[in-house]
Amino acid sequence: MALSRVGQVRSWEKSPGQLVCDADIDADRLIRERLTAIDPEAGWLSEETVDNAARLERARLWVVDPIDGTRDYLRGRPGWAVSIALVEGDRVVLGVLDAPARGEQWRAVRGLGATRNGVAVRAGRRTDLAGARVATDALPKADRDLVAVPRPNSIALRMAMVAADEADLLATLRWGHEWDIAAAALIVEEAGAVVTDALGGVLRFNSKRGGAFGVLAAAAGIHAAAVERLGPRAREAKGRG
Repeated sequence: MALSRVGQVRSWEKSPGQLVCDADIDADRLIRERLTAIDPEAGWLSEETVDNAARLERARLWVVDPIDGTRDYLRGRPGWAVSIALVEGDRVVLGVLDAPARGEQWRAVRGLGATRNGVAVRAGRRTDLAGARVATDALPKADRDLVAVPRPNSIALRMAMVAADEADLLATLRWGHEWDIAAAALIVEEAGAVVTDALGGVLRFNSKRGGAFGVLAAAAGIHAAAVERLGPRAREAKGRG
């Protein structure tokens, strides 16, 4: 395990390409303490805590990423957020993203809409996939009809961009964790966009695996076209994984 220090924060790779730092661990501990005080009966699933199968028996579950976008956090960039979701059964009922370096607080309650800094957000109404905005550093050749826009390191914030009509599409084609997407998935949905796994399937939370095969968040008018375009790639990637 290689250690490095950015300012006064120690960081290391917990797995190849997966950074963690002291702030992740400290934030996880504090958030768990505060949320457990709010709802001591709820289970717990977090990036920085060893998973416990007992969560599967709980009616409610906190799903937390204490710092989503650690790489940006360590580099002093604003593209990171604290992600907190409350799951009942297999559905997210409350989602919160706090991005203090951006001055943003995102909230969603199932059935009550989504807000950023207290102002309602609504996804775009695009109906043509060509020209859709995607938060990415570069687009593959097959997707050059799309438009790249600047991306934060946090996948939750990239999903929130779809909710706020600052992007039209976010897609990942690999296995991922519930804590990365749970809060943002509800924000996207409550803003009127559509969010599924990479193959267009319904996302279910508090699963045994604690994850899903990719995520596809898109304006409602282009989601089906995005599933059709990306489906062959997603099936190929899933077969390899």
